Amino acid sequence: MKKSSLYFLFLLTLLFSCEKRDFQKESGQIESFAEMVKSGVKPLALGPPMTSAELDLFMPEVERISQKYGVSFYREADLVQTDLFPISSVAGKEVVLIYKGNTLKAYEDLKQELAKDNLTAERKRELSRRFGRLLGYPTERINDLLAENSAYRDLEDFGIQGLEVKWFYKDLAKAKAFYQTTLGLELVEESESSAKFLIAGDSFLTLHSIANSGYTGSEPKSVALAFLTDQLEAWYAHLQEQKVTIKYPLKGPHDGFVAVDPEGYLLEFETFFQHPENEVLIPELAELKPKSTRHGEKLQFKGSVVWLYYKEMLPAELFVEESLGLTKSADQGWAKVYRFSQHGYLGLVDGLRGMNTFSPEKLVEISIDLENPGPWENYLKANSPDSTRKANTFKDAGGYVFRF
Repeated sequence: MKKSSLYFLFLLTLLFSCEKRDFQKESGQIESFAEMVKSGVKPLALGPPMTSAELDLFMPEVERISQKYGVSFYREADLVQTDLFPISSVAGKEVVLIYKGNTLKAYEDLKQELAKDNLTAERKRELSRRFGRLLGYPTERINDLLAENSAYRDLEDFGIQGLEVKWFYKDLAKAKAFYQTTLGLELVEESESSAKFLIAGDSFLTLHSIANSGYTGSEPKSVALAFLTDQLEAWYAHLQEQKVTIKYPLKGPHDGFVAVDPEGYLLEFETFFQHPENEVLIPELAELKPKSTRHGEKLQFKGSVVWLYYKEMLPAELFVEESLGLTKSADQGWAKVYRFSQHGYLGLVDGLRGMNTFSPEKLVEISIDLENPGPWENYLKANSPDSTRKANTFKDAGGYVFRF
């Protein structure tokens, strides 16, 4: 047989094999993404990377699925390069973008931004996050992808093991007696200038003397501490019996109440109930083992929420989610709750609507028990934009001091 005939047969065989290629897997992926885009779960979805020849054969199926779900598609031969995915994943390949409405315009605008010269690492990271949001990824997933494909890290990568709130007192002895005797918390550590109490699990409250602390004692508190308990009525009766000042009384089993400690710090006794805003938080709390106080099993705590107050909520939320890597457990609109450790939660509150107001100065500090504090300090040295930051500390978007 002549060489030309053999070559012709080879081409026919190759063409036949391509036409018969089974795209069942890719078709299933596109159909799943099209349904997500239609339902609004994802603004934009990426089809599997393919060679141009493969995509030529697959496009009729893309058109069929797009018509079925009422979405649009765009064949992209030069996908944006971000810190979310390795370049090798799409090198020499094309992808199909599945979208609806004006999402393609948002993608094209992002692509133009990424094409600009002299992008800083920080700016590229911002644009990478923008692409992640366009793909419908939650912040924690974006954080994971950035950590896999860039130098980015968040606090959780260094092993959060506990949360401690630090308050400052003019009369430390009186405050210590209140928490140890009236509330019945377990004293786990003390010195002449401090007393550390266990609330539950890895959640702690430490009282410090105002002397030699760097504070005057006249600073606004700008903080509240919620004790999580399933025994609201028992705690309310106990504190009334002990003549503790009640700022906001117990109105019913769903409301909780607020007491005041000897120097004006607000203590919220709270139970969270099933509600759309608490659907993540409720199963988390159900897993927590309560700790009895010195008053016995009738008065227990399961954990705590440290409520902090902000002038602007969005920067505070972005810092907690993107820099600290915390996941939101409850969204109450003007208050957000994030899980910091197993028993410790961080609450962000709009300073115009909460029990306290925002203040540039505040008489509170937060301490974090980290498994790897040294590497986190090294990371902050290399990446923190705060030129005034002191070693083993950082400040959040509201100026609260965190120590580790």
